[in-house]
Amino acid sequence: MSQSNPGDAGSKAGWWSALRRPAAKWSLLSLLLVGVTSGILFWGAFNTGMEATNTLEFCIGCHEMRDNVYAEYKETIHYSNRTGVRAVCSDCHVPKDWTHKMIRKVQASKEVWGKLVGTIDTKEKFEAHRLEMAEREWARMKSRDSIECRNCHNFDSMSAEKQKKMPYKKHMEAKAAGKSCIDCHKGIAHKLPKGYVDPSMEEEE
Repeated sequence: MSQSNPGDAGSKAGWWSALRRPAAKWSLLSLLLVGVTSGILFWGAFNTGMEATNTLEFCIGCHEMRDNVYAEYKETIHYSNRTGVRAVCSDCHVPKDWTHKMIRKVQASKEVWGKLVGTIDTKEKFEAHRLEMAEREWARMKSRDSIECRNCHNFDSMSAEKQKKMPYKKHMEAKAAGKSCIDCHKGIAHKLPKGYVDPSMEEEE
């Protein structure tokens, strides 16, 4: 028959005693509970706030987005289509994984700053900076192999029977060449900026 080790009981008692021993006014156990609870509340509030910034309502809360790119997006198949599936701003512009989502949020602070200082606060100013903003976003999507597009679209799921011959051929050629969605589908949800030159057209020349 096994016997309990008095040393083990004493060790456990020592731990509990240390946790319950007052540190100035509060016991260590109380401070630990307060810390854990505060951490949970902070994370919950932080995550709720982050999710709120991913909503369509938040994205079009300023007139720069509402009167420019949002108005264009409403005319596309990503906004209205026969299946009723809608891709909102965050589906295309905010990565799903936490690390890249945080990086994107930090990058977006530059756009918020642009609004605050009036860099893009008129349609004329917005158009003047559209190419710069678009190229930055295209580069970001390219670096991620258009993963936001591929969350919904997949080369391997494309049907030769259900697609028209030319689009299917182009998709298979793009797959074979290792191209990313954004290589060919710039302007799919927003109009192309003035001054943009399609690289494929330059190659043909």
